[in-house]
Amino acid sequence: MGREAAACHRRGRSSIVDVSKAFTDEEAAEPTPVVPARAPLPVGVPNYVTARGLSRLQAELDALRAERAEDPAQRAALAQRRAQLEQRIASAELVAPPEERDTVRFGATVTVEGAMGVRRYRIVGVDEADAARGDVAFVSPLARALLGRKVGDAVRLRAPRGEEELEILAVDYPSDA
Repeated sequence: MGREAAACHRRGRSSIVDVSKAFTDEEAAEPTPVVPARAPLPVGVPNYVTARGLSRLQAELDALRAERAEDPAQRAALAQRRAQLEQRIASAELVAPPEERDTVRFGATVTVEGAMGVRRYRIVGVDEADAARGDVAFVSPLARALLGRKVGDAVRLRAPRGEEELEILAVDYPSDA
């Protein structure tokens, strides 16, 4: 029981009037949509993307352009999301796979082995990053540790669970990178 309702109860009055305030039109109104910010790109860092990443951004924009909203607040939120995405696409710098494919570069899929076993990571743009899929942003500590290395190289990575040494087992460049 809330403080006001408890005070009314102690004074022997009903708290029905106090409780009814919870069901006013103010409460029934839909909240203003919150537009989540896109993944941050560090200041001064180019917005590198893979071909697949750029294609996904463009498909996301096409879907947003097709989306309609009746509510003015939802229309504004939709317009804000489109503007953010248009800006990100405009600043995108498409990175083609390198000619030298034995070195870890942007777009590479890297197979490593460490204390946690064998894992695969793909180094991608900020908007493409998805840890659950093993896609890591090129600005992440893991990607920075791997970039420029070759098969057989070992890198030390500081992680929240402690320092880990990773050996690079393979470097691949997917055809749709």
